[in-house]
Amino acid sequence: MGVFKRAVEAILRPAGADARLGPAIVAVVVGGGIYGAVMGSFGGLAGDRGLQIVFSAVKVPLLLLLTTALALPSFFVINTVLGLRKDWPAALRAVLGAQGAVAVVLAALAPYTALWYASSGHYHRATAFNGVVFLVASVAAQGVLRRYYAPLVAANRRHLATARGWLVLYAFVAVQLGWVLRPFVGDPSLPPTFFRAGAWGNAYVVVAEVVWKAFGGVTSSR
Repeated sequence: MGVFKRAVEAILRPAGADARLGPAIVAVVVGGGIYGAVMGSFGGLAGDRGLQIVFSAVKVPLLLLLTTALALPSFFVINTVLGLRKDWPAALRAVLGAQGAVAVVLAALAPYTALWYASSGHYHRATAFNGVVFLVASVAAQGVLRRYYAPLVAANRRHLATARGWLVLYAFVAVQLGWVLRPFVGDPSLPPTFFRAGAWGNAYVVVAEVVWKAFGGVTSSR
């Protein structure tokens, strides 16, 4: 855990104090793994339920890293089009640092998730609670992103637009990738699995159908 502690300290230093990318990646892998293990522990360890802990411990860091990797090419193009390519290394450190911060906050909130599981056996409420935890971690990480971006924005206001663009790109990719990688919590009535059946569906289509049905629309069965 000493490596994780040093990674956290590197991420939380003022922007530019540590030019390495390694601490952010370590924080994502370790912090995300810690939260994923707790996240997958819903339903206890009876039978093969322990497999869901392993699956989720792998999938949370995978979600954070893959989302970043998939969004980075578009983010690079945006920076290039706006004439900010020379600042790309600093921008990359900023977004990776923010991802590391997400994982650190998730790890810090893991005990609350464990307490929720001990207090309630309702699967859908457990899923919703984890969604709230991810939202809290994402909002908290924006403070780190802003701190990393402060000197960039001070030098060129166009960085403010790219920082906002990153949030849009990241959220768009994360929703779909989270849908593909589900389940993270794992329904105790179903056997543990790394991917759920129909994993490659479109999350946005499903959300649109739910909203449509909620307002009285009719959709064809799938």
